[in-house]
Amino acid sequence: MASSSGNYGPLPGSPRPRSSGLVSHGRWKFVRRLVDFRQMDFEMALHQMLYLIISPSRVYRSFKYQKNTKNQWARDDPAFLVLLAFFLTISSVCCALVFGLHFGQLLELVLWVIFVDCIGVGLIISTGLWFFSNRFLVAPAMSQYVEQTVELGYAFDVHCNAFFPVVLVLHCIQIALISVVSQPWFISVVLADTLWLLALVYYIYITFLGYSSLPFLHRTEIYLYPIAGVVVLYWVAILTRWNVSMSVFRYYGFHHNYPPLQT
Repeated sequence: MASSSGNYGPLPGSPRPRSSGLVSHGRWKFVRRLVDFRQMDFEMALHQMLYLIISPSRVYRSFKYQKNTKNQWARDDPAFLVLLAFFLTISSVCCALVFGLHFGQLLELVLWVIFVDCIGVGLIISTGLWFFSNRFLVAPAMSQYVEQTVELGYAFDVHCNAFFPVVLVLHCIQIALISVVSQPWFISVVLADTLWLLALVYYIYITFLGYSSLPFLHRTEIYLYPIAGVVVLYWVAILTRWNVSMSVFRYYGFHHNYPPLQT
């Protein structure tokens, strides 16, 4: 019983911790730091980005440490989000140079990938997973301890963690290989679709790690199930010669600006 109490909270009859004030303070601290770069820990954020590539599970150890020290799972430092927006801006500039976009198109692209692709879609995904996790995945045994739920801020942090490798694969590697990816060859289809497979599987896996790190959730392996659907779609795309990258480029209006193959 001692170990359970240490992991999940006090036993029944003990007073409930007054954590709401700490969480509200953490949110205010996040907003306050967002307008003061000197208060952001960019070194820690860079380390987390590095570990998201070489050892994603290590990133969530820092979240556990923050829960133990600050009584909240979500980040109280916006440095990671700011760096992610910075990398999205740099990758958008690279796209603009490759596709020959003018300044107005570049500005539109930057605003879209940051506020729609990253933040907007991320809020939809994280809110959905936040609700699903709290509704269906909280372990029944937790009912005898202090109630614990997934924080919405933490769910968004998990999305940001999972989105960073997607940026590296689709905004960096794919653009570097654009002269091959954009050709009407079968090998171009295989390369483009494999990059999308890698990006989506990485996103799903890091999302799974984020929720499986929460000790009060169970059956979190359900978040790995979409990988099966992604693999099926991958083979359908290969067999039908559907170049997913070309479809995305058309969606963004790049179809008139494909760079020629370098020989």
